[in-house]
This record gives sequence, structure tokens and C-alpha cells, in this order.
Amino acid sequence: MRKQNGRASCFISRILITMALLAIPALAQEPQPKPPEPEPGTAQSKPAKDNSGKNTGDTASDKSEEQQSDASGTSKDRLFFTLPNFLTLENAGHVPPLSAGEKFKVVARSSFDYVQYPWYGFLAGISQAQNSEAGYGQGAQGYAKRFGAATADGTIENFVTSAVVPSLLHQDPRFFQSGHGGFRRRTWYAFTRILVTRGDNGRAQFNFSEVFGSAVSAAVSTYSYHPREDKTVANTAKVWGTQVGYDALTYVVKEFWPDIRRKLRKPKE
Repeated sequence: MRKQNGRASCFISRILITMALLAIPALAQEPQPKPPEPEPGTAQSKPAKDNSGKNTGDTASDKSEEQQSDASGTSKDRLFFTLPNFLTLENAGHVPPLSAGEKFKVVARSSFDYVQYPWYGFLAGISQAQNSEAGYGQGAQGYAKRFGAATADGTIENFVTSAVVPSLLHQDPRFFQSGHGGFRRRTWYAFTRILVTRGDNGRAQFNFSEVFGSAVSAAVSTYSYHPREDKTVANTAKVWGTQVGYDALTYVVKEFWPDIRRKLRKPKE
């Protein structure tokens, strides 16, 4: 067992070192935050008017759909009009940092949102069908255990990566959408947010909150309420990798969601 744990620890260390090295060019290329330039459809610009008044109506629609931020510096947006997307900001330059209390508040609002429970139920159903973590068993009891584990896993990870560690290290848990450049550039930008984030001072920093916060949350959940046979370093590393990979893909979706939303909201002529 010690030998297996040693190999897993070495594997985790290599991954962390590799990710840190990959973050160096991303940090070097990260532009310093600039004051937002007025653009059509943003909160800083006034709607253009023409004789028909068409542009005025379009701008008002863009404002209501794209700039859904509230006074706390968070968002009221939902991915695909369903999943909470409260820590994503669009067209944001300099914005005030979130206090520790605000970080915990928005994470709680997202983690205990009514939509999360059907989502965790769906994940538990997939886990049951695949008989993953067989120690939970099958039937209603097995499903209930998987549902509880999925809910706890998601809640713990949300709080650790977006509230606890960001508050301790003074990092900003929000995702700042780029919205500029082609598909490859924006996809690369979204993926690198796993490694690069903003500090509360507005400067680019290595994303300790995501990388190490996910590792901590994976360890806490794995060694507390998961089946005994799954309480290994190797399984913890697997859970950690899955969480980071899922978050990376989620960042890509968040980057392009405003474009998708505008397409879906565009009136048919």
C-alpha cells in the first residue's frame, strides 16, 4: 500500500510541476486589466439610435441579456438558461474585488440553487448504471448514497475552490470572459484559466484556488464518506484530475455561452 501511495504521490507532484511550467507563458502573456472600453451592448455605452429606433431596442436587449451583473460584482446569468453561472462576468475590465463574505455568499447561492439537485440526481443515476464505487451497492439505498455523495462532492469543491482558498490567498474566483479573437484564441484563453486567475489586486496569478483547492476537496471527500475500498491516494488523484478537467471544459462553455445565447435570443426575421 505504501508503494502504491508513493507512486500516486509522485504522479500528482509531476502533474502539478507540469501545470506550473505551463502557466509561466500564460502568465507572461496575460495583459494587465484595462478600464472597459465602451462597446455597443455594454453597460458603459449608450444605445445608438436611428430613425426607426431598431438599434435602441437591440441594445436594450443586449444589455439585459449580456450584462446581468448585480451590485455585488457577480452575475445573475445561467448557462443554457438553467445552470447557475453567477461567477462569470462579461465585458469586464476593472471591477472591485469580492470580499470574503461576498465570495462565500455567491458560492452558497450557486451551490444550493434548486437546479443543482436534479443535476446531482442525474450524475448519481449515471454512477448507479455504471456501478461505480460498488461499495454503495444497488437499489434505492445505493442510489441515495450516490446522490448524497455527488451533492457533497460538488458542494465541497465549490466552497473550497471558490470561497475558502480564494479568501485565504486573496484570489478572485470569478471567470472573466474574453469575448475577443477567434475560436482557437478564446478556447486557449478559457483552458488557461485553470492555471491563471486574477488576484484581488487585479493582477494575473497562478490559480492556486483551482489547482490545489481541487486537490484538497478531492482528498476531503474521498477520505470521509466514500466507500472504504476507494479511500486511496490513487483514487484521490483520479477524482482531482476529473474535477480539474470538468472545470476546464466548463470554462470553455462559459467563454462561448454569450455567443450561443445571442444566437438563441436573436429574433427570427
